[in-house]
Amino acid sequence: MENIIPINIEEEMRTAYIDYSMSVIVSRALPDVRDGLKPVHRRILYAMADLGLNYNKPYKKSARIVGEVLGKYHPHGDTAVYDAMVRMAQAWSMRYELVDGQGNFGSVDGDSPAAMRYTEARLKRMAEELLADINKNTVDFQPNFDDSLEEPTVLPAKIPNLLVNGTSGIAVGMATNMPPHNLREVIDGIVAYINNPEITILELMEYIKAPDFPTGGTIYGINGIKNAFATGRGRVVIRAVSTIEDVGKDRQQIVVTELPYQVNKAKLIEYTASLVNDKVIEGISAIRDESDREGTRVVYELKRDAIANVVLNNLFKNTDLQVAFSVNNVALVKGRPMTLNLKELIKYYVEHRHEVVVRRTRFELNEAEKRAHILEGLLKALDIIDEIIALIRGSKDPEIAREGLVNQFGFTEIQAKAILEMRLQRLTGLERDKLQEEYNELVKTIAYLREVLANENLRMDIIKTELLEIKERFGDERRTKIEYSEDEDITYEDMIEEQDMVITISHQGYIKRTSLAEYRTQGRGGVGSRGAGSKDDDFTEHLFIASTHSYLLIFTQSGKLFWIKAYNVPEGNKTSKGRPLQNLIQIEKEDKVKAVVSVKNLEDQEYINNNYLIMCTKKGTIKKTTLEAYSRPRANGINAITINEGDTLLDVRLTSGNDEIVLATKEGMAVRFNESTVRPMGRTAAGVKGISIDEENNEVVGMVVINHPDTQLLVISEKGYGKRSDIEEFRLTNRGAKGVKALNVTEKTGHLVSIMEVTDKDQLMIMTQAGITIRFSVSELRVMGRNTQGVRVIRLNEEDDISSIAKIEMMEEESEEGVESATVVKNGTIVNTTDIQDFPAPSTNGKDH
Repeated sequence: MENIIPINIEEEMRTAYIDYSMSVIVSRALPDVRDGLKPVHRRILYAMADLGLNYNKPYKKSARIVGEVLGKYHPHGDTAVYDAMVRMAQAWSMRYELVDGQGNFGSVDGDSPAAMRYTEARLKRMAEELLADINKNTVDFQPNFDDSLEEPTVLPAKIPNLLVNGTSGIAVGMATNMPPHNLREVIDGIVAYINNPEITILELMEYIKAPDFPTGGTIYGINGIKNAFATGRGRVVIRAVSTIEDVGKDRQQIVVTELPYQVNKAKLIEYTASLVNDKVIEGISAIRDESDREGTRVVYELKRDAIANVVLNNLFKNTDLQVAFSVNNVALVKGRPMTLNLKELIKYYVEHRHEVVVRRTRFELNEAEKRAHILEGLLKALDIIDEIIALIRGSKDPEIAREGLVNQFGFTEIQAKAILEMRLQRLTGLERDKLQEEYNELVKTIAYLREVLANENLRMDIIKTELLEIKERFGDERRTKIEYSEDEDITYEDMIEEQDMVITISHQGYIKRTSLAEYRTQGRGGVGSRGAGSKDDDFTEHLFIASTHSYLLIFTQSGKLFWIKAYNVPEGNKTSKGRPLQNLIQIEKEDKVKAVVSVKNLEDQEYINNNYLIMCTKKGTIKKTTLEAYSRPRANGINAITINEGDTLLDVRLTSGNDEIVLATKEGMAVRFNESTVRPMGRTAAGVKGISIDEENNEVVGMVVINHPDTQLLVISEKGYGKRSDIEEFRLTNRGAKGVKALNVTEKTGHLVSIMEVTDKDQLMIMTQAGITIRFSVSELRVMGRNTQGVRVIRLNEEDDISSIAKIEMMEEESEEGVESATVVKNGTIVNTTDIQDFPAPSTNGKDH
């Protein structure tokens, strides 16, 4: 009885349960923040590496691998090990697979993998990067379950695996659910953090946009992303990627090509069919799975009277075509579970890589010093080789020879052993040179390794270099798209830096936005530099400056209006083509963009009720309407003006109600009148006469709004001639007059193509139909009388004409700097070059036109 100790059962259960829960948390369910792996995954990868299953070696049976893991490191069920290995080989489960599986490893439809005796596996190349340098004392090892072997506590992880592959797990009292991300974006974010450890999460999101799931899909709304990155917890809505196709007469079908992450396709189709049968979802006549090796394709065939968008929204609402991924970034930090935000995840990974680089460098330095010590002995021995040979020949056994080398010649024990083991071929002159060369290289290596250990900045550069190499080797494009949700209180705009961009729309309807800094500043009369890349028969037609936060009001020649936020315009460099405008707004194929007005705010009632849009047509009709009438964006657009037969919309401008209007024709005539003479009209009105045009082939080419007394009028002709004239030279008349000469049109100048109001502080950006751009200060153009033909503004090739002109306001503090070489490119061939003066890109000071 004396061996029985009474205890409190409550206390014993509490202690035992805490021990159990901590065991589950640390040894089973949660990943380590450093390598992003749970123990079972780490043991599988380490065992596979131990078996020599590299990416370029033959596969081995999965049962052999599972047996190795169970017998050496993981004394649990074989099913748990095999299931974990299978998941690391599934392209629809892992953003970047770590195991290369051969055989049936399951499917996205939820099919089970074949038994482990049938399948084979080896490491993926990326997994080897997780294990790289593990034999260089870079990580700590611990005894396995029976103390017979040692296993790593963490992998060196040259790849930020936790962020790029994510993880999920249920522990006791806590869980983790971390989404995968794009490797390129993550590495860019880590490099930005290394460059600036004070970087904010919002700034990191400029690099790491959102999760990137292996099955693609579309993230709908960004509030959840922002919360997850900022706090470690958030709800990310993922939608399937779908298109609506016309099939036959009056029939449509919805085609789904990408499913949300972790959605079982077979169960999705089965559940959707039951909802159709129960009349929960109406309008679907058939569902077909047409998926094949090329990818997913689920077809929802619609009834004749069904509205495709309505059916699709019902599918999103009632099925797993839209799901929510609940982000819960819980990982082990120094053995303790913590909820981590984006910056903390990056910080702990960088700390781990720093420790790995330090330990690896110490190991390599130690090895290099050992080898250098031996080489010093060998080189010394070669200098006195005859005496050493005599000593060795006179020694009774190796032990006596070794003692003689140490005592008589001053070699260390290690050097003496190396000398005794040295082959006779080392005595040749060539071999001695090789030893000397190896020693000299080792001396350099040792100096470099010591510098690495002494310089933290150098260590950080090594981390960045290695990451950028990984990005180059394994990086790929983002699969999951990001779509703004209008239901969110905080808009996507909150995540976009406000800056001025050059927005271009081509003749064939391609649109893009480009940083203002990409466009050089040249002297007047230069040949320009290569601008937008396009097809031979395409050229830039509209070019203007807008803030990323502005609304773009896009007017077409048929009088329709569409809205788009500037940040939704795809970004591209100066020579990229852009994206078709039809992908962004529902513009008809035969319709064309004629004018774009950039407006900062459509919610300010005082602003929209006291500002107007002035529209003019090619036949000289003008119309004035309050901005308020166009302040309610609609996806399908609206009718902005009624266009008479044979006429088209030419231009639209924003005015204050008290501005002056100048209209000019291609024959060089211009009329100036006060906009107060045009009364405000309804949204769909046709307008009144603005300028009188008698000639049959004549037409209006431009409209200018004058709101500054010191403004000058700039005119440009199609052959590249231009000038500026004082606005007072154009007398104020009533609307509907013929006007006065603005340019002396001759065969040399060609017809008038553009007019605009300018000051000395402005710059001009001109683009030709061949895609050549030139940018220069207006001050370089001297003021001339209105009845002159001007001076050459840009040198054009014979077949080339000016296609578009934009004005940029020059800031006073900007100065000249740098000289570059500009090139004229025609049909892909460089035809000539010239030196140009380069200015920094000017800001438009947030002003919208």
